[in-house]
Amino acid sequence: MLKNAIWITGAEGRLGSALVELLKKDMDNKVVGTDMDVDITDMEAVEQSIKVYRPNIVINCASISDADYCEENMVAAYKVNALGARNLAAASRSANAKIIHLSTDDVFSGRSTGHLTEFDIPDPQTVYGKSKLAGENYVKELNPKHLILRSSWVYGAANESAKEDYFSYVINHGKTNTPFEVPLDRIGSPTSADVLAGFIRCLLDKTEYGVYHASCEGMCSRHEFATAILALMGYDTELAKGYFSVENRGRISILLENLMMKMTEIYTMPQWFDELKSYIEKNRLSETDKSEQAAVNRKMGG
Repeated sequence: MLKNAIWITGAEGRLGSALVELLKKDMDNKVVGTDMDVDITDMEAVEQSIKVYRPNIVINCASISDADYCEENMVAAYKVNALGARNLAAASRSANAKIIHLSTDDVFSGRSTGHLTEFDIPDPQTVYGKSKLAGENYVKELNPKHLILRSSWVYGAANESAKEDYFSYVINHGKTNTPFEVPLDRIGSPTSADVLAGFIRCLLDKTEYGVYHASCEGMCSRHEFATAILALMGYDTELAKGYFSVENRGRISILLENLMMKMTEIYTMPQWFDELKSYIEKNRLSETDKSEQAAVNRKMGG
């Protein structure tokens, strides 16, 4: 018996592709993933998709997340991050569907010290952060059955067409033995797309609503994150050249406290290093399986 009809937007991105792969494993789920084929900034297109897919859960992973691009293209950033969220929230409400909207730690300035909870007041300083907060506000206003999830430093692309993330950036430098510069003063909590997808799967059948922070536990600098990736992959850690950033849009660090998660006791996020190690080990096995299957295919073809 069908349990959930799920529409995932931004399905070609890091989290979207991980979600599609994970949620399709449950035969009780009907999962539809769209990306550029459905323009979420077009209300008519969104309403038509709602009628066709008839979801009871909409997961919005669609976003323009390149901070530099957003600064230079404010209209485009707000169009996708705010207007797109508005359209999905309104359409999902008309279908009596729950909406799970993915947001970011960039809704905070990064200038405060200590961990930030779901009850701290956002104060974005960038176009990206401001547009994502505008999207959050639309979702809150237009669909009472909402979950807004803020995460940080999300890495891992399950789909080859997804844009290169920081994890892949470091790996590629390790493979080519190419030195690269990494800030020592950017602090955060690296979170894999896989573990974030696992939390979202947990939420599907829960009667939880509101804002949730969802990042791995612990913290590190960008430099520590890079050297950990290089070390676990067996590359030269000296390739990561640490420096103190002079201009970083005023950001110091953004550390999300998963307070709602801990209060409701519905999920426990792993430590960032443990998850990174697990992610690398899992993907190494996956690559081994692909290589072995390719070898079998070549042999049978020959």
